[in-house]
Amino acid sequence: MAQHHGSDRENDSKVRLYNPYQDLNLQGPISNLYKLPTSPEFLFSEEALHQRRSWGENLTFYTGTAYLGGSVAGAAVGLLSALRNFEQGDTLKLKINRILNNSGHTGRSWGNRIGVVGLIYAGMESGIVAATDRDDVWSSVAAGLGTGAICRAARGARSAAVAGALGGLAAGAVVAGKQVVKRYVPI
Repeated sequence: MAQHHGSDRENDSKVRLYNPYQDLNLQGPISNLYKLPTSPEFLFSEEALHQRRSWGENLTFYTGTAYLGGSVAGAAVGLLSALRNFEQGDTLKLKINRILNNSGHTGRSWGNRIGVVGLIYAGMESGIVAATDRDDVWSSVAAGLGTGAICRAARGARSAAVAGALGGLAAGAVVAGKQVVKRYVPI
């Protein structure tokens, strides 16, 4: 094993290490070299004008969000139903079983129903945007109106008209709420 003598230590301190980034004139830490842009990059400038999801991404987003929201709301309703239906002699095991059964059944049922509404809405909105080549509040309201009407069409014209109006109002309220959040909530 080699031992360091006094003269070896002096030579080691005079060695200049090579820095491959020395010619880059970096002002800050070396991590600045690897900062990537956070905004999307487009090949054509026309693509940058249409800042929206594709129809497939819309379909996945709206259907998944609606299913998840419906499942959570249905599970909460099932939990409340199970809590109301407890009987005097129920054991803890039976109470837990009742809660799990009611929450699971109601959550699946609501999730499926509301997920289908999200699926229809995504299809309607993508179709309207493709047909009109406009993505604005009115496209969303028209998609909500059409979705409500389609979902209740089997119950008659009056029911379809009421559901369409409610769907249009709901879509308009969601779009307006989204604009308010974008403007006033720092994210």
